[in-house]
Parts: sequence; C-alpha cells; structure tokens
Amino acid sequence: MSGAIDDEPREEAYVLPVPLAVGIGCYVLAAIAGLFLLADDFGPALLVPLWIVHGVLLILLIRKLGATESSTYAALFIVVTSLMSVYVATMARDNLTLQQRGEKVTATVVKKWLDPAQGRKNRDYNYTLEHQDGTKVPGPAMKTPSDRYGIGQKVTVLEDPLGELRPQTPGQANATGESLGSGALALAALGAVGWMTWRGSDAARRRDRGKPSAGMRKAYKAVTGNHTTREEQEEKLREALRTYPADRRGYVKVQPEDYPDLPQQRAARIAWEMGLRAEAMGNRGSWRFKETVIEEVPHD
Repeated sequence: MSGAIDDEPREEAYVLPVPLAVGIGCYVLAAIAGLFLLADDFGPALLVPLWIVHGVLLILLIRKLGATESSTYAALFIVVTSLMSVYVATMARDNLTLQQRGEKVTATVVKKWLDPAQGRKNRDYNYTLEHQDGTKVPGPAMKTPSDRYGIGQKVTVLEDPLGELRPQTPGQANATGESLGSGALALAALGAVGWMTWRGSDAARRRDRGKPSAGMRKAYKAVTGNHTTREEQEEKLREALRTYPADRRGYVKVQPEDYPDLPQQRAARIAWEMGLRAEAMGNRGSWRFKETVIEEVPHD
C-alpha cells in the first residue's frame, strides 16, 4: 500500500518565490553600486569580465524563479540596463564633483572641432578654452552636442582646478537629469526581476493545469478501466508522437487524460527525446508538441 502511494506523483502548490526575488533584486542593486565604484579605478580589462560574470550569475539565479525559457533574455536586459545606469551615474557624479570644487571663470573659445565620424553616431563639438591672460583652461576640451560657440566667443564655465574633469557651463553641470535617469534604469532592472518572478509563477500554474490531479487520475481509471502502468503510458505517448498527424499549425496534439500518470514535464522529456518540444502556451486542455514552439515546457 505504501509503495503504491509513493509511486503517485505528489501534488505540490506553487509558492511565489518572493524571498528569492528580493534576494536577486538586492544582488542587482549591489552589483550596480559595486561596478559604479570600480568604474573610475579600473579599465575594461577588469570590468568587462566582471560584467560577463554578472550576466552568467543572473541567468543562473533567474532560472530558479521558474521561467527558464526567458532567463537569458531577462539577464541580458538587466545587464544592459545596469551598465547604462552605472554610466549615467558616473556622469552625474562628475557633474556633482564639478559643482562642488569647480571655479566659475570667463574663458574664450580659441579652437573647435567635431568628433571623428563613427557610423551613424552623433558627433559632438569640442572647444579649447583659454583664460583672459592666455593660459589654457585645465582639463579636457569642453563638449556640446551641437555647435553653440564660435571662435573668439567668451563663455562662462566651471573649471576643475585639478584638471581631471572637462569644463562645463553651469547649466551643463546640473546632475539632476542624470541622477533621475540612473535611478530609472536601476528600477527597470528591478522591474525585470519582478516580471520574471511573475512569469515563473504563471508558467508553473500553466504546468499545473496541464497535469491531471490525483483525484482526476483515480476517477479516470475507475470510469474507463484504464489500469495501464506509467511505463505503458509512456510507450503509448511515444507511439502517438510518432504516428499522430499534425494539425494545420504543425502541432501533434494529445489529450492528457489518456496519460493519467504522466505529468506534463515527463511528457515534454519524452517528446524532447524524439526531437519535439512541448508547447506551454494556448493548449486549451490538450498537450501540443512541435519541433519549434513559442514557449517550451521545461522537461525533467
């Protein structure tokens, strides 16, 4: 009796992995903060491998939320938005630093030029500035997205006494927009984690709907007299996948009631072994199989 009970697949209610999702969200924020702090001290030789490792870890973590089919795309989106958030936050930090230690001076434009052409990328204008006594304004050349100043024109700028930051006009050095933009990008990354958490729970519910409950299996066996074993049902499914004709959309469709002891994940595994994939969307009470599907049912 106990052996028969143990052989029955257990019905488990899917619990939304809120603690895991919160942990992933905290990790994303920590990664953004950590890479932001490293951005000025280390070059691409270190930062690029760190971003790659960050992406791989995200894929592994997001897969645990349940929606494994979309985990790679979600991780890529989070990495891209995190990278943009770090980049914009770096711009905001430079502007704030220039506001704090910069000195307001009136300078003269003595030279200007366009950035080299790089495909269809917008080209910024660069300006070399000099003080009234003829000395060069310290730091890199001032940049603007459009041609705003002519040679000989006087302009009021904030200059960095240390010469590390490029001079900017007081209006350019406003960090409010960059700060809001960086925060919005970080929120977008967190939103992707929340979306994948919902996707995982939704996919789990769809899988649960595709698997007959223990009560349904017993009722089906009692009414139909179907006392086949799980192994016999697996062989019957293999035969169906080999011989059933495809519908007009190319799907091989079977009824899960004919396989009362098979969960959909096991059916997906059998189909995978035969070169097919189990569709997770739009089944309407059936199981559908095809070589390529919109969303694949994870197989065991």
